[in-house]
Amino acid sequence: MTIQQVLLLLLLWMWLPHPCHTEMLFRRTPDLRPRSFGGRALGNDGKAIHRQKRGWMWNQFFLLEEYTGSDYQYVGKLHSDQDKGDGSLKYILSGDGAGTLFIIDEKTGDIHATRRIDREEKAFYTLRAQAINRRTLRPVEPESEFVIKIHDINDNEPTFPEEVYTASVPEMSVVGTSVVQVTATDADDPSYGNSARIIYSILQGQPYFSVEPETGIIRTALPNMNRENREQYQVVIQAKDMGGQMGGLSGTTTVNITLTDVNDNPPRFPQSTIHLRIPESSPVGTAIGSVKATDADTGKNAEVEYRIIDGDGTDMFDIVTQKDTQEGIITVRKPLDYETRRLYTLKVEAENTHVDPRFYYLGPFKDTIIVKISVEDVDEPPVFSRSSYLFEVHEDIELGTIIGTVMARDPDSASSPIRFSLDRHTDLDRIFNIHSGNGSIYTSKPLDREISQWHNLSVIAAEINNPKDTTRVPVYVRILDVNDNAPQFAVFYDTFVCENARAGQLIQTISAVDKDDPLGGQKFFFSLAAVNPNFTVQDNEDNTARILTRRNGFSRHEISTYLLPVVISDNDYPIQSSTGTLTIRVCACDSRGNMQSCSAEALLLPAGLSTGALVAILLCIIILLVIVVLFAALKRQRKKEPLILSKEDIRDNIVSYNDEGGGEEDTQAFDIGTLRNPAAIEDKKLRRDIIPETLFVPRRTPSAPDNTDVRDFINQRLKEHDTDPSAPPYDSLATYAYEGNDSIAESLSSLESGTTEGDQNYDYLREWGPRFNKLAEMYGGGESDKDTS
Repeated sequence: MTIQQVLLLLLLWMWLPHPCHTEMLFRRTPDLRPRSFGGRALGNDGKAIHRQKRGWMWNQFFLLEEYTGSDYQYVGKLHSDQDKGDGSLKYILSGDGAGTLFIIDEKTGDIHATRRIDREEKAFYTLRAQAINRRTLRPVEPESEFVIKIHDINDNEPTFPEEVYTASVPEMSVVGTSVVQVTATDADDPSYGNSARIIYSILQGQPYFSVEPETGIIRTALPNMNRENREQYQVVIQAKDMGGQMGGLSGTTTVNITLTDVNDNPPRFPQSTIHLRIPESSPVGTAIGSVKATDADTGKNAEVEYRIIDGDGTDMFDIVTQKDTQEGIITVRKPLDYETRRLYTLKVEAENTHVDPRFYYLGPFKDTIIVKISVEDVDEPPVFSRSSYLFEVHEDIELGTIIGTVMARDPDSASSPIRFSLDRHTDLDRIFNIHSGNGSIYTSKPLDREISQWHNLSVIAAEINNPKDTTRVPVYVRILDVNDNAPQFAVFYDTFVCENARAGQLIQTISAVDKDDPLGGQKFFFSLAAVNPNFTVQDNEDNTARILTRRNGFSRHEISTYLLPVVISDNDYPIQSSTGTLTIRVCACDSRGNMQSCSAEALLLPAGLSTGALVAILLCIIILLVIVVLFAALKRQRKKEPLILSKEDIRDNIVSYNDEGGGEEDTQAFDIGTLRNPAAIEDKKLRRDIIPETLFVPRRTPSAPDNTDVRDFINQRLKEHDTDPSAPPYDSLATYAYEGNDSIAESLSSLESGTTEGDQNYDYLREWGPRFNKLAEMYGGGESDKDTS
């Protein structure tokens, strides 16, 4: 072994991890310059590599993850050649996790990990180490960087990204057809041992499927797997690390595999023959029945197309494929007739529309069925010889003339007689009629093309034996024109001639219309009924004519209006003519011929004010009248006096009773005659705030004599009101009553006394107290004055 080989082995040994703890030696170089290390190695290109010696010699530290011991885990030891063992040096650690995850003994340089480390969280830690003099705090060596690499252990099982996979593969696939690939991942270090080497195996799903151990690709394991037999499969795949060896960790996933359909089954009819029935009266397009072929496939692989390939009714029937139900609907193509043919036979074929060439050997992918159709006899309605009828007739035919005949027959073998009738809803005026036995249509009223040129009738044919079974046919009657109308003026003409007109002057152009419509078109001739000395007619030969004057000058005073008879004739046979009269007024015109006035009375009107002046005068008169009326109304309103000037002016001693009154002599405040003459009182009025239960007719009581005492009169009225249920309870006349005998002073009202003033004794007023002294002096003094006089 050469020296070079020894040095290379030594270098490799230094880089390899060691299971024991590792020391990092600090060596001091005298000149602090890099020096050559005493060994060489060969590079990849064969050249010698010289290792330079540095003051710091470093290496990697290795630490196993997931340490479970109770003490701190020992990592390694740092040592400097300057350390004499006397504690003069101090080791300092910095970098990832220094002081928390990793701690160093300042004196010895031993490094420990304080907790369990997970490599999947962090695979290595980079730290820096330095040795300083404890007294001077100066570094004795430059700072050096080293790495603590975490060694992996198999502590993570393989996992799949999904718990359940869904996949599909066509049925009838060959062995080894790829279905799906599942891939598991392992968080362990793939570069260290077999902790992350995964092997796949199948736990459930054999013998139908297999899985490749290295790639996880699931493939079919059996040939010709048929979806119609089984469609769903569940496969369980296991992923195991450590290369699948014993002790490895594993994870599983489920793969649900579905066999998709291919067209490997032909359609099949459940029976070879089917029998259908249809009435002969079924219209074209009627569905007779359906046929259906079953196909074990699904989707478009089960789509079937139906067609009629043979039979004696290929021109009488059609078949349509119903896409949603995959049925063949047989329909009527032409009208059926029991008397002509009663049985038809069809051969119907059903074929897949999407055929897979890979499965031609399983074909043919079609099937046939025999369809027999029986036509049933029904009592058919009558059948007309035509689908519609058109008759033409002149408008001048006589009543009862036959204009045409309709024909119908009973298509049944019984050949029942037919009865014809008109639908009167199509002939409301009853212009036509029909012979019920032979179908002849004749007129029952005169025809007039000018009123109605077309008549649309509906003829009904019914069997005599079965009147409810009817058929209708349209009949169109066209009325041909006959020249039976004379031409007339096209419009009403308002014609005038100027007084200063000259001979040969055009005053009007006339035209005519005719209700008839001859084949050669309208042609009219115009002429005068008699020779007229004033006017003439000139035919323009284009169905118009001109009215011309025959003399100069016309006078309104002599003749204001001329009547001109004009004869209008047509050119058809027989010739029709009529006489129209033109009314020509004589009018005053200007020099240009524009009409100014046509009335003879207009010349007699004296010259006066214009219309605008008359309107202005009328408006002024109306405004003056309105002003006068308003002034009179305001003056009348000022003369009115208010109903009540002041509170003291109210003539009611009940409302304003501020003085003691003047006794019976005072008639200004209250009229005593009202009490003595009840006839002057208004009729009693019921209360308006409530509705009496029973209405009583007010009783009219006799008038009291003039000498009746007022007290007796009031008592009598009180009694009457108390006994009258219809009397209001608050009548002012009823409440103005005698005060009663309960008071010591008795009543002061002059209405109580029936005697004269001289019969009264007022001495008792002095006994009532000081407040009545003034009253006693007034009445007492009056008596003394009277006596002295």
